[in-house]
Amino acid sequence: MGSFSFKSSGVTQADAIANELVVTPTPIGIKTPVALGNDDLVVTSTDLVSQLTDNLRNLILTNWGERLGFYQFGANLRPLMSDLVNVDDFDSAAINRIKDAVGRWMPYIDLQDFISTADRTQNKNTAVIQLTITFNIPSLKVIGKKLQVALYAI
Repeated sequence: MGSFSFKSSGVTQADAIANELVVTPTPIGIKTPVALGNDDLVVTSTDLVSQLTDNLRNLILTNWGERLGFYQFGANLRPLMSDLVNVDDFDSAAINRIKDAVGRWMPYIDLQDFISTADRTQNKNTAVIQLTITFNIPSLKVIGKKLQVALYAI
């Protein structure tokens, strides 16, 4: 046998072609809000966890009757926002509605914590309510993922 140096070995044409191929990840879903993409028509998500987080955000922000063909899709939080009298009543009702919606439409998500804060600095008659929801996705081994949603009360 002989002695060879790896530095003197060349690159074959097949190796050069394989190095030039660019593998693009497969899109899983469309990110919201919808925006024009550079390579595709719209910006898409290629990560399952980010797509499920986006889907959960859409579920929480959707009210009944807004999804064509699925009247009861969503957490239906808008009626609570117009009757915002007591923050404690809002919290308990919002938790129940979100838990029911997630249990029906996204049962693979395990809800953990719910924090709401009302901001009335811009106008005393209106409020911006920030919801922070901590959740797990046990099948993907995702623990402690946080989602923040802003709701506007009239």
